[in-house]
Amino acid sequence: MTKLDLPSLRPRLLLWVLAGAIIAVIAFMALNVARDLQLLKSASSDNVQWTLSQAEVEFLEYELDLVAAEVDPEPDLDTLRQEFDIFYSRINTLSQAGIYAELRELPEFSRNLRIVRTYLDRTVDAIDASDAEMLALLPEMRIRADDVRRNVRQLSNSGLNYFAEEADRRRNSIRVMLIQMAALVTVLLLALVLLAVYQAHLNAQNIRRRREAIEASERMNVVTGTALDAVIVSDYYGRILDYNAAAEEIFGYPAETAIGQKLGDLIVPDHFLEEHEIGMERMHRTGEKRFVGKGRVKLEAKRANGDVFPVEFAVQSAETDKGEIFIAFLRDISHRMQAERELMAARDRALAGEKAKTDFLATMSHEIRTPLNGLLGNLSLLSDTEVTDKQLRYIKNMDTSGKLLMNHISDVLDITKYDAGKLRLRPVPMSISTLLQDIVDNQSGAASANQTTLNWGWVGTSTDWISADRDRIQHILMNVIGNAVKFTQGGHVTVEAELRGALDDAPELRIAVKDTGIGMSPELQEQIFDDFMTGDSSYDRDVEGTGLGLGIAQRFVKALGGQIEVESEPGKGSTFTISFPIHPIEPPEETEKRQLTPQTIPSCDILLVEDNEINLVLAREMLTKAGHNVRVARNGQIAVDMARDCRFDLILMDISMPVMDGRGATRAIRSGDGACADVPIVALTANAVAEEQEAFLSDGMNDVLTKPLTRDGLIRIVADHVVPSVDAGQETTEPSTAVAATYLKELREALGAEALQPLLDRFHVEVEETLVFLSDHRQHTAAEIGARAHKIAGSAATLGAVDLRATLVDVERAAKAEDLPAMEKAIQALPKVWEVTRPLLRA
Repeated sequence: MTKLDLPSLRPRLLLWVLAGAIIAVIAFMALNVARDLQLLKSASSDNVQWTLSQAEVEFLEYELDLVAAEVDPEPDLDTLRQEFDIFYSRINTLSQAGIYAELRELPEFSRNLRIVRTYLDRTVDAIDASDAEMLALLPEMRIRADDVRRNVRQLSNSGLNYFAEEADRRRNSIRVMLIQMAALVTVLLLALVLLAVYQAHLNAQNIRRRREAIEASERMNVVTGTALDAVIVSDYYGRILDYNAAAEEIFGYPAETAIGQKLGDLIVPDHFLEEHEIGMERMHRTGEKRFVGKGRVKLEAKRANGDVFPVEFAVQSAETDKGEIFIAFLRDISHRMQAERELMAARDRALAGEKAKTDFLATMSHEIRTPLNGLLGNLSLLSDTEVTDKQLRYIKNMDTSGKLLMNHISDVLDITKYDAGKLRLRPVPMSISTLLQDIVDNQSGAASANQTTLNWGWVGTSTDWISADRDRIQHILMNVIGNAVKFTQGGHVTVEAELRGALDDAPELRIAVKDTGIGMSPELQEQIFDDFMTGDSSYDRDVEGTGLGLGIAQRFVKALGGQIEVESEPGKGSTFTISFPIHPIEPPEETEKRQLTPQTIPSCDILLVEDNEINLVLAREMLTKAGHNVRVARNGQIAVDMARDCRFDLILMDISMPVMDGRGATRAIRSGDGACADVPIVALTANAVAEEQEAFLSDGMNDVLTKPLTRDGLIRIVADHVVPSVDAGQETTEPSTAVAATYLKELREALGAEALQPLLDRFHVEVEETLVFLSDHRQHTAAEIGARAHKIAGSAATLGAVDLRATLVDVERAAKAEDLPAMEKAIQALPKVWEVTRPLLRA
């Protein structure tokens, strides 16, 4: 072998030497393991056998001490107890120690062990007894010990026999184990050879991968160098390690200046610098990284010239041989943020424009109501004068047109309320069958004119009485059924009502309106529920309409929690399907209503507060013709002055007025001591949603009358608040103003009877408790009495208990003034007022 061969032989020689050393070590370890196992097993076996033998020895010692104690005049019982405890502990070890688990599996050993354990358990009580008791039990203890001696002997022998057999078995097992170890060593050697070959293969791969990693790193440098986003690499302490060209352009620092600088000092704005330092200190202390690996985050950064601008960045961490590093990708989003601000400004302008349009529609609708109210009212007054039949026909035509225009205005208001989210449902007890029959009767004339049959009926199980918003449902069905009648010539219109679901499990009402009319194209079906959609030219030639009906119907159906759908085919008719959840109820008890006419109402003194000349003249004429004495006030301040000096039976108060509005005037009248402090006040308004009605009542008003004013509406208000009530044909001196019946009805419609009754029951309890509280008013301070009266007065105003509220206000006012006689007088009047009010507060 030449000298040139030595370099190539050295690795092989080193491998063989290493293999030989490994083999020698394995052989040496195998011998040691075998010897150690043998020694360990032998020691364990000897220990176990000694324990078994010792158990028998200790039993014999215990038995000898037992015999000695029986014959000795002064026996050593403590030694006897000690010997028993030693034997007990030995047997307990045999019963529980894991080293004897295999022994306990032997039937003979287990049986004898169980007998000995039973003996010990039965003897424990005697051992633990007093010396006197133990001396008395010694004969019995000796007899039982004699009986169990044979079992103790068999227990020891069976264990020793088992271990003798076990030793032979283990020796044979160790021999087999050594043979297996030899085979394993051989396999290990072969594996080492294969591992060496594989290691050589891995080395070749690592060399190739290192070359690829270097190439990838070079490519990454090119990517980061040409990236449009800033890429900044920093170490664990925030010092910049790498800084690409985009970072130079965005932040204005050259790379040679930035590298080595702290990231916070370079790009973090001054107002964020303290927070940045706290975050770095927290990360070093606890390891918490709030932004690392959290995706994109928006913050602000600082340029070299001090400008602060918005950035979007993401941070990731990586482990290197020099420690943990952080890679931050930053993007200047100044232009994007500016675009977003402009987009939001455009959105806000669009929303403001939409709101302005909605407000304009609502305002114009209300403004139109004022002259229209005057028009309709004067037509009503004109019809009561002496006119010819021809003039009366013209008046009726104008009245019909005015009411149609009022319906269109109401439609616009409903749309604006729904789109603004202010449309509120007012459920009332109603008969759906009666409503359908009324609508069919109403449309029968139009159907006959078109030579069309119109009928309705139930499909399957029927239900009549439900709690729902009758006005909304009527509006929906009138529009849908009316359209079906208008567009059907010489055909059929069928209305089918169907109850889906069990009555006691949230059922749904489905109403299908089927006609054999002209039908609709697929394109028209997609747009039929849009506002101002009236169909094609054929529709325009044959029928009239604003195109709002179905749009409003769809809004109302959605407000009810349901949906409306249409299926149609040109020339074959259409089917509109309306479905919404309902709440079935028991039929309400029928109550007999009084028929009120101007002739049945006595003359009253009424103060009319109104700034609009037309409305003022109209209301005054209607009331005067009904036989009432009317005085007028053109703003709230004049009304307050007149109400202070002169008592009226009723005050009709407009809301929007100059100088002082109606709400302010009402509060001033109620808070003073004038002649009309307790006179019923009714609000006159063109826009009274539920929230506003609650505000009116809280101001002290008793009721609300919405415009346009009608003669029947005025008569009803006078009857509700001025005319004495009649019960069972007997006259009573208690006025009906105890409760604002109209407002209580509004509450019933808004909440439903089931929801309103618990509120009334709770109010009853509160009033009764207050009466008990005030019955012993001398035990309370004036401040406590005033606070209690104020609390209940607020609830009374909310529920329309007008007289009760007025009396409680008297109590409160007297308590605050510490006028004890006036307070006692008002308190004494409360039970009688409550006696009248209580039966009227029913849901």
